[in-house]
Amino acid sequence: MPAPTPVTPSFSRSSRLRHGLALLPLVAALAACGKADAPAAGGGAPGGGMPAPEVGVVTVTPGDVGLQTELPGRLEASRVAQVRARAAGILQQRLFREGSDVKAGQALFRIDAAPYAATLLSAQASLARAQANLVNATAVAERYQPLVAENAISQQEYANAVATQKAAQADVAVANAAVQTARINLNYASVTAPISGRIGRALVTEGALVGQGEATQLAVIQQVNPMYVNFTQSAAEVMKLQRAMEGGQLKGAGAGAASVRVVLEDGSEYARPGRLLFSDLTVDAATGQVTLRAEVPNPDGDLLPGLYVRVRLEQAVARDAITLPQQAVTRSAQGDTVSVVGADGKIEKRTVQVGGQQGGRWVVLDGLKAGEQVMVDGFQKLQMLPPGTPVKAVPWTPAGATPAAPAAPAAAK
Repeated sequence: MPAPTPVTPSFSRSSRLRHGLALLPLVAALAACGKADAPAAGGGAPGGGMPAPEVGVVTVTPGDVGLQTELPGRLEASRVAQVRARAAGILQQRLFREGSDVKAGQALFRIDAAPYAATLLSAQASLARAQANLVNATAVAERYQPLVAENAISQQEYANAVATQKAAQADVAVANAAVQTARINLNYASVTAPISGRIGRALVTEGALVGQGEATQLAVIQQVNPMYVNFTQSAAEVMKLQRAMEGGQLKGAGAGAASVRVVLEDGSEYARPGRLLFSDLTVDAATGQVTLRAEVPNPDGDLLPGLYVRVRLEQAVARDAITLPQQAVTRSAQGDTVSVVGADGKIEKRTVQVGGQQGGRWVVLDGLKAGEQVMVDGFQKLQMLPPGTPVKAVPWTPAGATPAAPAAPAAAK
């Protein structure tokens, strides 16, 4: 008996279409689940896009800015006096402590005064003899005066008596001068301070012969309060400032603002401000520099003569100028540029005019407008990104400063 033939179910075209439509919702659901479970490529924002990099910016705010010039200078004592021996002799005693403050007229050294005391006694004796001769000559002249009227003596005898009296008067004057000279020399044996100030080390010791043939230098006194600071400025810079003031771009700092600040070798600023005394009227032909001098108070003696310092001098004020952190400005031979973040988040390179420094910040005179945002931080983030990449501008906080607290979220209604 032949094997039965298997029966294959037959479907009509309409039934196959209905079967396919029934499977479509299941396939769509599986595809949606697969997309939801797949991680976003690169860890970016939803939708696969990269977030805009954040950069620190400062908002441009124009205003009047004092232009400070920093120049090298040297400190100098306001008064310097050399203490010298004006009398010759053996130095017997030093009467001060080296490095101390002394007053004008204070005794500093004592020289052997015995020879000068003897000279003074001799001069006084000569004066006494001259005075005695004057008394005798005066008495003779007075006695001869009535006698010549009665022709008891000749006119010649009376004239001789008057001449002798006048010569005796001259001898007294000479003797007085000799006494005064001897007293001065005796006083020179005690060497005193010519000015008040700080005295240095003694240049001679007891037992030395001083003042023999020349006025031997014994010590140096320097008045260190106030101190002078001498510095120079390029004549070209001075003329550039003058032209800017004449053009109205800058204005003078004014007499009351012509103050200076002294910056010490370690970079710290001296606490007490000084004042500008004068500016030289001539230019040094060898260096092209103009010499300036300022006076700085030094009551505590912190500043020492000869110390190298830098002087910050405000000479002019820039109108409607802008100050930017130094890292915001790129300086090159082609010019100074900054990066400005536009409203669309794109960065634009802008050429600016820098006028100097103020408190560690660049003073920008031209090239920016109020309200613009200048990029200060985040340059490293843009090195690997293509040009024209939008950025997210956030307020820049200086290193070490406390960042501003974020605004509190609004309460839900």
